[in-house]
Amino acid sequence: MRRGRSKRMLLAAGALLTAAPGLAPVVRAQEAATLEEISVTSVSPIQGRSAAPSPVPSPAPSPASVPLAARAAEVLPVVATTFSPVTVIPQDRIARDQPRTLGDALFDRPGISSSTYAPGAASRPIIRGLDNARVRIQENGIVNGGVSDLGEDHAVPVNPLNASRIEVIRGPATLRYGSGAIGGVVSAENNQVPTFIPARGVTGQVTTGYTTVDNGRLGAASVDAGADGIAVHADGFKTATDSYAIPGGIQRNSATESQGGAFGISAIGDRGFVGVAYSHYDAIYQIPGGEAEESRTRLTPNQDRLLARGEYRPLSGPFEVLRFWAGGSVYRHEEIGIGEDGVDGVQAIFKNREVEARFEAQHVPVFTALGTLTGAIGVQAGRRVLNSQLESFLPPTESRVLAGYLFEELAVGNGLRFQAAGRIEGDRLNSTATQFPDSYLPTDGDPFSYALTRRFAPKSASIGALQELPYGFVASLNGSYVERAPTGYELFSQGPHDATATFEIGDPTLRLERARTVEISLRRAEGPLRLDATGYYTRYTGFIYKRDTGNRCDDDFASCGSGDELRQVVYSQANATFYGAEIGAQLDLLPVGDGWAGLEAQYDFVRAQFDDGSYVPRIPPHRLGGGAFVRAGGWFARINLLHAFDHTEIAPFETTTPGWNDLRAELAYTQALDPAVYGATEVTLGLQGRNLLDDDIRNSASFKKDEILLPGRNLRLFLTARF
Repeated sequence: MRRGRSKRMLLAAGALLTAAPGLAPVVRAQEAATLEEISVTSVSPIQGRSAAPSPVPSPAPSPASVPLAARAAEVLPVVATTFSPVTVIPQDRIARDQPRTLGDALFDRPGISSSTYAPGAASRPIIRGLDNARVRIQENGIVNGGVSDLGEDHAVPVNPLNASRIEVIRGPATLRYGSGAIGGVVSAENNQVPTFIPARGVTGQVTTGYTTVDNGRLGAASVDAGADGIAVHADGFKTATDSYAIPGGIQRNSATESQGGAFGISAIGDRGFVGVAYSHYDAIYQIPGGEAEESRTRLTPNQDRLLARGEYRPLSGPFEVLRFWAGGSVYRHEEIGIGEDGVDGVQAIFKNREVEARFEAQHVPVFTALGTLTGAIGVQAGRRVLNSQLESFLPPTESRVLAGYLFEELAVGNGLRFQAAGRIEGDRLNSTATQFPDSYLPTDGDPFSYALTRRFAPKSASIGALQELPYGFVASLNGSYVERAPTGYELFSQGPHDATATFEIGDPTLRLERARTVEISLRRAEGPLRLDATGYYTRYTGFIYKRDTGNRCDDDFASCGSGDELRQVVYSQANATFYGAEIGAQLDLLPVGDGWAGLEAQYDFVRAQFDDGSYVPRIPPHRLGGGAFVRAGGWFARINLLHAFDHTEIAPFETTTPGWNDLRAELAYTQALDPAVYGATEVTLGLQGRNLLDDDIRNSASFKKDEILLPGRNLRLFLTARF
């Protein structure tokens, strides 16, 4: 492929970072492109020594210098090509939507939903019907370190307000992160470890907003500064909401508060950088619906996190780039509410200590008779210690992982590329296992406990092909085989979890979960039509899931079968098949000033069944949406309707979920400013409406769907200033 064409296609793919999260080199770039929602696989080359950063790299151009009609997510120099869809939520979109959780930020994207257990607080992303142990959540390349995978009521300790972008990676590229990313990777990216020195010495952003549905208030700010090879970063946020309104009333016990911040410092040279950052997060939020609402349940997550990151580009030798990521966190939350004794107090405590490190070496290009071979090799290690007290359901559990991975790409010419990746890891988990009777009822015997260590060696591989087509289209075909080890809570859970109203029972004999996937995509990022269409088929052997036994319990096993407060769920395995598609498209129709007016549309669905014909629990519904947009002369306007169909493909003991309509509208204006006069380069002021029809919206993928409604009609006023 000609170098000029490759460069143009890289710059056109404005909504895609084909380098996986955490791989951003020092130098940044931004180029005119299209609306940010369309993300298309780039065919960019792996960055080599010729692209070494300068001693004082410049940041991306100020957004004010890029016409709004052509603004998109920033494009970073690419480290590795991925043939899988990557959804990118850029900083502009984050500033307009002002999501309080990663789930809120991604809920309406094709192929993605969220758990919405406590809307605005505990809402974890769901990718293609998969969540918790199969979706890795990370910040700047390192796992987030909370316990959100342990229970749907637990918040993700990442606030997206100060993120420069949010990335969702699916398919073979997830092998870089582990078997826990079998469903995908959600990564919040920011500059907490500084990777550049601003051209003017300092740059930053301040955003604030107000929402009518919950009297929501928020503020967030970030600043980057530096000189003489030293760069610093600082950011902070604070949010608060009252219990939110629903059609005809208030969703009681749904108020939230959160706050936090970070500070980082880096040394930046002409061959790379090294830096460290510290961040803090704390919140308090209520759990609406059911027993949790009656008990006035609220959770208090608190996390301290340390992150280090670096990159070095040797002048010679077999490797072009050496990179590392390392981080650790200490997390704790209390679950507070009215207990059985009628006293309001701490009912459960969850603690999590987690460390992770990854090192990656990118080798020099190898020129073969078939084409140019580029790639990297890496190692990853991690340790996690979970500890819970009082009425919690999981005994102290330790998990360790050590893994190696390799990915290679062969460019054979004429726009054709092949990619292969492999991973092998060793997992060790130890805790106290409990064996329950087969019926999970006390009438058939008492459970007994014993110390247990389980070891697994998951192996995974993927292969793909990508072909450039006429008129800017790109087609790709991928196949992957991924093994996942059971998690500690899938093996060792053994008691009541009051916040989720479940009595959870693990299975210490669970085997490896295996997934075989075929995925085909067609994408286009340039011209008046932008398209991203993907279809996939996954066959699971030993799919691990929470099976509702139909029994009901109170707070101990002796009550199971005669109690009525908690649903008894058992971690079980069965073969399953998932298939689905996600499609997003935009079409520029009419020129308006320096921009365009156009149409957009989306559709996604996932169908998930076990071999016996029953359906996998809590699957998102079919969704269809579309609307119109105008972006010109500093103005941005959009109106969009997202329709969810009735969800009737339900698991045993589930109920059907009625369809809903979410009508959204937005109007925003951005004004470029003279920083010498105003101290800011631009200001954006806007008004956004959500659920304007005030429809009853229930999320079929949520444990709480029969107990709560999502927020009703909402207007958001937002203001963002950049300097």
